[in-house]
Amino acid sequence: MRNGMTIGLALAAAASAGAAARAERPLAIDTAGPAVKWGPCPPIFPRGCQIAVLHGDPARPNADVLLRVPGGMRLRPHTHSSAERMVLVSGRMRVRYQGSPPRVLTPGTYAYGPAGLAHEATCLRGQRCTLFIAFEGPVDATPVRGPLR
Repeated sequence: MRNGMTIGLALAAAASAGAAARAERPLAIDTAGPAVKWGPCPPIFPRGCQIAVLHGDPARPNADVLLRVPGGMRLRPHTHSSAERMVLVSGRMRVRYQGSPPRVLTPGTYAYGPAGLAHEATCLRGQRCTLFIAFEGPVDATPVRGPLR
């Protein structure tokens, strides 16, 4: 009986999760259009950095955002409490995670950053960089003191 009860609870939980997923509405946004509302990045980043929420609530898990920085801008070393999944939309961005060599992202490049791993990024001169980021947990950024090693 216990196995039947466990399976029943698992099926009920799956049905409940499915109902919650169905309650969300599909979404398609022109990221270059007026529906995207840009605002300043968190204060740890320089002026000129902008962020736009595409989907979700940044204070809760699973928010999708765009990050936009001018060419030549450096985002100082920081961490996130969430893993982040990124695709560079425009520009060229050098990203370095602690313990790894730097990588230059070009449009269409996917990158993954584990939660808590310090990293920094620089939008290379010439063109503004726009980065799509999907966070697993709430969106945050905590400064890291000193250089990455």
